[in-house]
Amino acid sequence: MAASELERTVTVGLGQRSYPIHIRPGLLADVGRLLHVAGIAKRYAVIADDRVAALNGAPLLASLSRAGLAAELITFPAGEASKHLATIAELASRLAQAGFDRRDGLIALGGGVTGDITGFLAAVYLRGISFVQVPTTLLAQVDSSVGGKTGVDLPEGKNLVGVFLQPRAVYIDPEMLRSLPRDEFLGGLAEVIKYGVIRDAEFFTWLEREREKILALDPAALIEIIARSCTIKAAVVEEDEREGGVRRILNYGHTIGHALEAASCFSLSHGFSVALGMVAAARLAVRLGMLPETESVRLARLLSAYGLPIAIPAAIGGDWERLRPLLLADKKTVGGRVFYVLPRAIGEVRITDAVAEEDVRRICAGA
Repeated sequence: MAASELERTVTVGLGQRSYPIHIRPGLLADVGRLLHVAGIAKRYAVIADDRVAALNGAPLLASLSRAGLAAELITFPAGEASKHLATIAELASRLAQAGFDRRDGLIALGGGVTGDITGFLAAVYLRGISFVQVPTTLLAQVDSSVGGKTGVDLPEGKNLVGVFLQPRAVYIDPEMLRSLPRDEFLGGLAEVIKYGVIRDAEFFTWLEREREKILALDPAALIEIIARSCTIKAAVVEEDEREGGVRRILNYGHTIGHALEAASCFSLSHGFSVALGMVAAARLAVRLGMLPETESVRLARLLSAYGLPIAIPAAIGGDWERLRPLLLADKKTVGGRVFYVLPRAIGEVRITDAVAEEDVRRICAGA
């Protein structure tokens, strides 16, 4: 296959704040040259957790050095536990100590946690500096690196403190997925499948058909799932950048999924939690007469075929006293009413608060 066939560029069209998403195998080694051409900043702080820094920090710094760009690596402890305001304060202090100013920029090297932390840090340091994303996980490549959502967690729930700040560019190297733990790769596929459910029935069917190639990390298949996912997300973000309307469909599976993730004390990964949340939302839609049961079964079958969980662990789903306040703390809750994204068919969803709490409780409990 020609190299050009394994290279895609998706544009997020937001007027003067538009930016490219570059997708190409081996792109990590070329990030420095692309940043030099883009002229975004005069020097960079590469923000990464300690695990990703050990794997990918040196190659990225070498790429920047070859392009004549000054850079230094700043790390924090890996994991969701670092996604809080104290981490932002610590990283900001390190930037100040190193003399970073408004002409400098940040590079988020890592998964969703790193992207959220780095974007928020860029928004608040000196009241705003530029940043770019170099996502290293499938979940970040197809979802969290695109769209400008940044933020950190509070004890009361996930992502409750944050801002919208679009990156200046996103650089995606699918080859980085080959070093990803298998469960992290599978968790990212939950977000990929989500896009088929919310907006692209043809893509959903393609995912059913091409499962073996995707799970085998076939280069062309990886490029396709990343580019298709980013194209769908870019289109939604262009319609509704700040989640006042249609962008909320991107939260399909996340309302219940986030609650399950937090209730598990994050022993359930984000991707696995979203998979469980998608199945639960589909079952809710069936119960409300919105979705044929055959489509709910079809979704569960595809998730299971990709090695994703479809049954909520009883110890988590049965603890309604723990789940209920987490659902009420969801960002989409308005006036004490929880809004859910529910499928009407594969490729179409609706947002509604007309969901009985008892139905949610029973479905989470496996009833």
